This record gives sequence, C-alpha cells and structure tokens, in this order.
Amino acid sequence: MNFWQRPLKRSQLTTHRRPYRFRLNSLKGFISLTLVGAILSVALAACSGGNSSSNSGNGTPSASPVAANKSNVEITLVSFAVTKAAHEAIIPKFVEKWKQEHNQTVTFKQSYGGSGSQTRAVIDGLEADVVHLALAGDTEKIQKAGLIEPGWEKEVANNGIVSKSVAAIVTREGNPKNIKTWTDLAKDGVKLITADPKTSGVAKWNFLALWNSVIKTGGDEAKATEFVTTAYNNVPILARDAREATDAFFKQGQGDALINYENEIILAQQKGQKVNYIVPDVNISIDNPIAVVDKNVDKHGTREVAEAFVKYLYTPEAQQEFAKLGFRPVDETVAQTKEVKDKFPSVKTVGTVQDYGGWSEIDQKFFAEGGIFDKIQAQKKR
Repeated sequence: MNFWQRPLKRSQLTTHRRPYRFRLNSLKGFISLTLVGAILSVALAACSGGNSSSNSGNGTPSASPVAANKSNVEITLVSFAVTKAAHEAIIPKFVEKWKQEHNQTVTFKQSYGGSGSQTRAVIDGLEADVVHLALAGDTEKIQKAGLIEPGWEKEVANNGIVSKSVAAIVTREGNPKNIKTWTDLAKDGVKLITADPKTSGVAKWNFLALWNSVIKTGGDEAKATEFVTTAYNNVPILARDAREATDAFFKQGQGDALINYENEIILAQQKGQKVNYIVPDVNISIDNPIAVVDKNVDKHGTREVAEAFVKYLYTPEAQQEFAKLGFRPVDETVAQTKEVKDKFPSVKTVGTVQDYGGWSEIDQKFFAEGGIFDKIQAQKKR
C-alpha cells in the first residue's frame, strides 16, 4: 500500500459511561428510554456533520476530519536554515493550487534554523506538521521520540529525500591563498569558516566532505583523522548554523575560506554577492529529507494538507524552484534540462551517507559525546 492509499490515522476517542438505572416497570418508563435513544442518535449524526463522504468505498477514513471542515488551515513547517528562500518561493504556488482544488485557504507558520537545533525544538514541543531537515539522522531522532512513525522514508519518492546539494569551498576575491582543493584547507595560515556539527546539520555534511575527500582518494581512517584535525585547527570559531557561517564570511569578513552548501553560495550570488567558489571533483551527496510529523498532524487535523504539501515538493514545478535557488533537483526530468546542467558543475567522485554506514553509525562515530569530532576539539583546546 503506497503513501497516498494508506489508511489515515486518527486519534482514538474514549467514551466514558456513567451507570444509569432505568426502571422499566411501566409503559411510561419504556417510552422515556426510547425517546432518549432517538435523541442521542440524532445528536451523534449532527456531530458527524453529515459527512458521509469521509469514508471511501473501501472503508478508508478521510485524512483530516478537522481541517476538512474549515475554510482556513494552518500548517507549521520546520526546516533548516538554507531552505528558507526555496520554501518562500514554493509555498505560494502550493497555496494557490490547493485553493483552486479544495476552496480552502492554507497558511504556513515557518521556522528556520540549524537542523540539529530544529530537531531538538520539535522533540521538545514545537508542533511541526512537516519537517524538512538537513539530514535523515535528524528525522530519525524525531521518529525515535515517538512523533513520526517508522517507515516515513518509504512513504514518499526518493526515500524521503526532497532536496540535495554538494559541498563547495568559497574563497576571497582573487583567491589570495590559492585554495583549489580540500587539502588546501589544512595549509598553515588558512582560516576556515564552518558551522558547528553539534548544532548544524550542514556542518555535519561539511565534516563528512572533508573526511570523504581522503577516503575516496585512497587514504585510510588514520590519514582522514589527521587531515580533518588539521583543517579544524584552522577554524577560528564555529558558527551556529550555515546561515550564520555565511554571514560571518561575507558580512563580517572573517576567514579565507568557507565550506557551505553549493545552493547557499548560489543564493548569495543571486542576492548580489560576488562569490568565488570551487566545487571539488571529490564530493559528498548532501541529501535532505522531508517528513510529515504524524503525531502532530493527527492532533491538528492537518494530515491531508500536510501530506499534499510534501507530495507537491516532488513535482517538477516545485523542483524547478529548488533548482533556481541552487539545490540540485531530485526529479530527473528537471535534472536533465539544459538549464540545470549548465547551472551545476559535474562531480566525478561522490560519496554518500551509505558509504559510511548510515546516520546512526556516523553520529555515533563522529558526533556523539567522545566521538571523533569531540576528540578533535579537545586537541584544539590544548
């Protein structure tokens, strides 16, 4: 059963009954009881709103019994920082489409920040209907907290990945430090700007891009550890998220090089920044998942709209907007257009999360307390 056919979840309603004693020792008592039953039947029918269409022919209940009866529906979207411009371009298109098809106005509350911080906020009570995060590991944390049901990545296309990018190295105008590859970031005298992988999903990707650059060129883990340690010794301060790192480099003039999503760099160019950057031939596929937060949509009665929005993000129309703002499209029809091919340089060797055991293993090895990143930071402080 696919995502759009599956039975839709509802909260279970518990009816509390009080014991009542009726004496049916007279015709009057019998008639009273009959009238009570008739009145209750009418009341229950009225409460259902006469919504006989809420059940399809196969007995599947409708998705959002609350939202379906409202003229306005509000969706809360929680996402990582660098998706903001893309969503602000896509959301009005979805709202217009939904209004035409359902005569219902959808409004969006939006929250953007570091993926790790956003994940903790949702777990701690930020009632997101939809989460679009920097890495599947963050979505899995929300699942483990009981807010998203297992198998979420199988309920939509592309294993739940709705946007993707690669890592890019930004340099100062004229590239005075002559930075051309990942190895140049470990040179003496080079100041590197990146975010903190403890708070930013983008920063985890940056770390993996550095690690991957050694492994994919024949180095072992000892060489990878040595290289990444040297590179992070060149980081003067860790930004909170990708947007803060970008601001530190461009607006505050910090650093000689910046690692960030390719799409974030393209967005900076579109905003008038003159950007010199390199997309290294050895790179990491930065895959960003989308998921409906089951517990919250069922609580809010917004499942139907939330699921439709997630589905819409995979359409060529939405994927074109992602591409315009620098994300490499996951839709192949969009990816194969001349405009997209001209926009994004090819990458020869691409690493994936699966190459390193998936996010559970990656988090445990690199980013958990006492992991490789903590060891690198402890060495840096000495």
